[in-house]
Amino acid sequence: MYVKKNFDPKSLWEFTGRHIIWLTVWATLATCFVELLHYFSITAFKVPWLPVSLVGTAVAFYVGFKNNSAYDRLWEARKIWGAIVNSSRMWGSNIKAYISNQFTVDPKSEIVLFEIQKKLIYRHIAWLYALRSQLLIPTDWEHINQNRFIKRATLARQKVFGIGLYADEITQVELKEFLCEPEFDELINYQNTATQIIDRQSQEIKEFRKQGLMDDFRHMELQKLLNEMYVHQGQAERIKKFPLPRQYGSFSFIFIGLFIFLLPFGLVTEFHELGEWGAWLSIPFTVIVGWVFLVMELIGDYSENPFEGLGNDIPMLSLCRTIEIDLKEMLGEKNLPPKIETMNGVLM
Repeated sequence: MYVKKNFDPKSLWEFTGRHIIWLTVWATLATCFVELLHYFSITAFKVPWLPVSLVGTAVAFYVGFKNNSAYDRLWEARKIWGAIVNSSRMWGSNIKAYISNQFTVDPKSEIVLFEIQKKLIYRHIAWLYALRSQLLIPTDWEHINQNRFIKRATLARQKVFGIGLYADEITQVELKEFLCEPEFDELINYQNTATQIIDRQSQEIKEFRKQGLMDDFRHMELQKLLNEMYVHQGQAERIKKFPLPRQYGSFSFIFIGLFIFLLPFGLVTEFHELGEWGAWLSIPFTVIVGWVFLVMELIGDYSENPFEGLGNDIPMLSLCRTIEIDLKEMLGEKNLPPKIETMNGVLM
């Protein structure tokens, strides 16, 4: 997630600047072609501005719809992780309050109760990091799995404005910290580790209910929280595994390409009316108009997948670390991990 108020020139160039080069080349070539025809008195080739402007208007509406849809996906993903934050805090608080000797005939020592509470809370932290790792697995429609040029650009962008900023092996490091070794070895081999972690929590609190460490009401309340975790996970997986419909995601790129192809021919016709050298003024205006439309397309294109590991992503790592700190403080721990800091204007 970009956290700067505005893009600085360097970031702006990294994101969109290189497109100015080929836009300038195309605008110059198109203008030279029209001027060459004009030089040989071939005046039959004229593209009136009206149809070009109609195409531009239609494309603007289409891209606007796509960007609104992409923003909806991005914002929904943020709301899901906000709900995960709230449910996680409730889980930690309820575990501390509900696991007790109040209903048991075989009381446990305070040390044993604390270890049970710690185990349940630590396993929940493991679920957070497992879910994050699963959501970062690339899908077929994300940029990293496109042609080699887009893939290369995406990998470079991830290093500067994405997950490459944080050399963290979350699945291998964090899960081992919060799960005992036998449990880690078992859970890591499941196809959906996060799902199995919640199921393990459910089975364990059922066992604690049998031992009388909680009554039926408290057991049901904890199970409701686990069900909420399943809901949050399913909502996030829905966004991850179902793309913005490709008829919207792909055709906007085609329409913008068509508009940029026609744009210099229509502008040259208009600028010819300014005089002998007026046609050459169409070049910078072609670049400006084309760049604006292209940036609108890129904004939507890089916002529609909020779990892609790029700068527009939901800051899952930061949220996981925030929850981890909160839950460890509930346990009274003092040796807390540092908060995730912003790097290159990006919070991951």
